[in-house]
This record gives sequence, C-alpha cells and structure tokens, in this order.
Amino acid sequence: MAFQDTTQRFLFENADVRGELVALESSYREVLAKHDYPEPVRELLGELLAAAVLLSTTIKFDGLLILQASSTGPVSTLMVECTSDQAVRGIARYDASRMGTALNELMPDGILAITVDPQEGQRYQGIVALDGATLADCLNGYFENSEQLPTRFRLQADGRAARGLLLQALPADRQRDQEQRQATWEHLNILADTLTGEELQSLDNQTVLRRLYHEEDLRLFEPRQVRFECSCSVERSGNALVSLGREDALVLLEEHNGEIEVDCQFCNTRYLFDRERLVELFDAAQEHARSLH
Repeated sequence: MAFQDTTQRFLFENADVRGELVALESSYREVLAKHDYPEPVRELLGELLAAAVLLSTTIKFDGLLILQASSTGPVSTLMVECTSDQAVRGIARYDASRMGTALNELMPDGILAITVDPQEGQRYQGIVALDGATLADCLNGYFENSEQLPTRFRLQADGRAARGLLLQALPADRQRDQEQRQATWEHLNILADTLTGEELQSLDNQTVLRRLYHEEDLRLFEPRQVRFECSCSVERSGNALVSLGREDALVLLEEHNGEIEVDCQFCNTRYLFDRERLVELFDAAQEHARSLH
C-alpha cells in the first residue's frame, strides 16, 4: 500500500495520552538514493528518520532537531536532521567489510545524542545509550529514565518505506487519579504491542488505529507533510572555507590546482570555488567584520 510522506497526530478523548503515526516513502528514498548503503544500514537509517519526525512533533520549537548516533562498530555514524516543519535529511558512515544485522552488532557501545537547536532560545541535548535490542527500545529506555513525559516508540523500516508509532502521556487533565492514569497508559501500550511490524508497515493510519483502539474514543487530526530537503548552499560552503582563514584556504587552493571542491555529505551536491571566488568571499567577510565595529 502506498503512503504519502506524512505525520499524523491522534488524541484519546477520555485519557491524557496523545499519539503520532509517521509514514516515510519518497523522503526516505531520496535520503537513500544519495549513497549505496547496505540493507542493514538502510533499515537503521529509516528507523532513525521516523524517530526524528516523531520526536519533532513532541516539542514546541522553531528550529532543528538532530539525532546523531556513534559507535566503534561497523556503523560508526548515523545522523538525521528534522526541522520543526518536518523537512528531513540523513547520512550514515559504515564499514561494509564487517557488517552485522542487529543493533548491537551494527553499533556496539553506541550512543545517540538528541539535540534541539532552536532559532531562538537555548540549545538542548540529551544522550541515549544504544544498549537495547532495537532503536525503539533505546528511545523507550531513555524516556523511562528521564523526567520527561512517558513516551513509547515503535519503529519499522525495510529500505523502501519507514513507519513509526508514538504514544506519549500528557499532563493530568481528563484523568486526575494517578493509579487510573497509569492503568490507562499501560492498557494503551499493551494494545499497541499487539501491532506487528508487518501491520505497521502495510496498513494505513485509520486501519492501524481501528485495529488497535476500536473500543477507544479517538480524534484523528489532519496529516502534515514530511519532505526531504537539504540545507546546504553555496553560501554555507563558502562560509566553511572562510572559517579556514585566508592563508590556509589559498594554500588549499594551490594544492587542488586552482579549484576547491566542497561536497555536501547529505545530498552529494558539489560546490566549486576558484581563486577569484575565494578572494571575493574573504573580502566580503572582512568588510562584514569591519561593519560590526
């Protein structure tokens, strides 16, 4: 079954619990199309993309959410970015000669940094140990051990489509009794655990919710679009060269026969800078610095 790239919120009318369902196809395929990843990396990167979108819906912010996992294993780096309006990009670094399949084989002793970088306000980062059987297990453990609202993830990706389901407890409103709230939370999660990976991957949102929660009073909100979008640009690439300093950049230019290539790791776009363009960049940066004094 084909899905549009969307994330869709749902709310339990008689409980303090919200949910989110994400479906990624074209955006996921665009991320994968930039690199020839092995199947286990494709799947893990898809799960991380779905997780990033789900996490972005739990936070009120205007900016960027970054998930960056690192390990000493075959997959040394996974990095996914999701903006507050659900534009995603992602990349992986791996050693194909020692590939595994399970998370603990791909990223042994791994950690996942969750960074919220708002356009205004303070940057926040949390660290997740990748010590669970799956990425979803690791994220579930992080929220269980933190002081944040109880949150549970279910993630699935097969190299073609990525799907995710999130349940999150809300502050007490409809249910004030703590025991009742806890019982409801556990009940809704037990039902969610009956959903198979195949069902999550193949069923549309309405069917998933009907399959799990046909006895619950649910409100399903309008879906929001998710898209692949890379934030690289000639300006950002130029700024990276300016950060080297004029002298070092000119030396680099000579070493590369009069033309520097700056490649975006996320989308493989290549930006070229010759001596004339490089001098223009440094002159403009110098003029800007003077204007600030």
